[in-house]
Amino acid sequence: MTVPMRVMISTDEIQAKVKQLGEQINQFYANSDKDLVLIGLLRGSVIFMADLCRTIEKPHELDFMTVSSYGGGTVSSRDVKILKDLDGNIQGKDVLVVEDIIDSGNTLSKVVEMLQTRNPNSIELCTLVSKPSRREIELDVKFLGFEVEDRFIVGYGLDYDQKYRHIPFIGEIGL
Repeated sequence: MTVPMRVMISTDEIQAKVKQLGEQINQFYANSDKDLVLIGLLRGSVIFMADLCRTIEKPHELDFMTVSSYGGGTVSSRDVKILKDLDGNIQGKDVLVVEDIIDSGNTLSKVVEMLQTRNPNSIELCTLVSKPSRREIELDVKFLGFEVEDRFIVGYGLDYDQKYRHIPFIGEIGL
């Protein structure tokens, strides 16, 4: 089944933004003597995190969590479930949580709350896309890619029912 789609953020715009975010992250962590861990929230962050980590000059670890609040729908259920926890220890480390999209903020808020109990040196947030009009919980996002209107978008890791992640741009789909 083909779904009608309109390009919102082109591949070139995404790649330029990833490079810019990498430069900001390099500058931010330049003087830190702590180990850096990038934590990707599966599955949506994988493509963004893979590109982003190659722009970060400081040696770093990669780890992942699987969290869910959408199921097969297009709107967050607000019922956040941790399906896969971290494999490594983050105590005393600088943590950069890498997310594909921040919508209501509920999912990421719960993740940050859980990570804080593990005594990292710091926790910062990096997201490719933010929908500020949907925000229910305010978050301090240190590294922000794009702000978009309240549209249902897919591509570059963002999905609808596990489909369309492979698209190299971000597009709005008509459902």
